Amino acid sequence: MIDREGYRPNVGIVLTNGSNRVFWGKRVREHAWQFPQGGIKYGESPEQAMFRELTEETGLAPEHVRILGRTRDWLRYDVPNHWTRREGRSHYRGQKQIWYLLRLTGRDCDVCLRRSEKPEFDAWRWSDFWVPLESVVDFKREVYHAALSELSRFLHLTPDPHWACLGPVPPAAPDA
Repeated sequence: MIDREGYRPNVGIVLTNGSNRVFWGKRVREHAWQFPQGGIKYGESPEQAMFRELTEETGLAPEHVRILGRTRDWLRYDVPNHWTRREGRSHYRGQKQIWYLLRLTGRDCDVCLRRSEKPEFDAWRWSDFWVPLESVVDFKREVYHAALSELSRFLHLTPDPHWACLGPVPPAAPDA
């Protein structure tokens, strides 16, 4: 399901522990690390998609987490042409995402990356809140900056001055 502007609706998940460190997952057989994320299926609300993706990618159930907040609106990023498949996606540009901030209320041992038939991560770790900006793939860096900056208010964190070079958080684009 792609909108008129070429963006696929998606959710992103920033999962924190009691020390405000964030879950950082390594993509299966890749050297790429990212937050859990995934598409919103037809008829699903963003919150329903978030809980489904959380379970699929981390093995955590809704009772293992508490929602602390979410972004006010969609955040968008464009996917470079060499990263997209050509068949049937002629007007695909990228993802539009609602980001959720969750607190793990369960235990680390509740994380089970192999609970899904097709695991997306083969390793994970807790990282400092702003560290993902250093290692996420370039084309996602601005949306990660916007999501972390907006969600940091729920944890009473101040923006990391190291990332001031990305500028102020861009305003949310109107929903299409």
